[in-house]
Amino acid sequence: MSETLHIVCPHCSATNRLPTERLRQNPKCGLCHQTIFDAQPLSLTSQNFDKNLTRNDIPLLVDFWADWCGPCKMMAPAFAQAAQMLEPDIRLGKLNTETEAAISARYNIRSIPTLILFKGGRERARQAGAMSAQDIARWATSHL
Repeated sequence: MSETLHIVCPHCSATNRLPTERLRQNPKCGLCHQTIFDAQPLSLTSQNFDKNLTRNDIPLLVDFWADWCGPCKMMAPAFAQAAQMLEPDIRLGKLNTETEAAISARYNIRSIPTLILFKGGRERARQAGAMSAQDIARWATSHL
């Protein structure tokens, strides 16, 4: 019998139950029928952050960033490329520290960009500073 994972849809935030063998078969959400993995970082907000953190059975890698931050802008394409490399094993999300100050404060974000890798709703690793896509993927997988 295969293991079943809970995966939050990036489009409608519905929690889907998927057998592990279906993760790489382009699964669609049972509610909105859009693809669950589109190899793009999810935009995280106060409305969807906690659900993605606690209801996904796969790890969540969050890029804490801001519009005014030069290194954040430089790393954005690398983070998007890392999403293509890491999904469906890890969900990637971006959280704007300016618009979501309460979440930033909760995780004591002092410099940006900061990456935090969560698994099972708990912080597993943290890294400040811009990185390449390959370095992001290597760093994230080394902490699982």
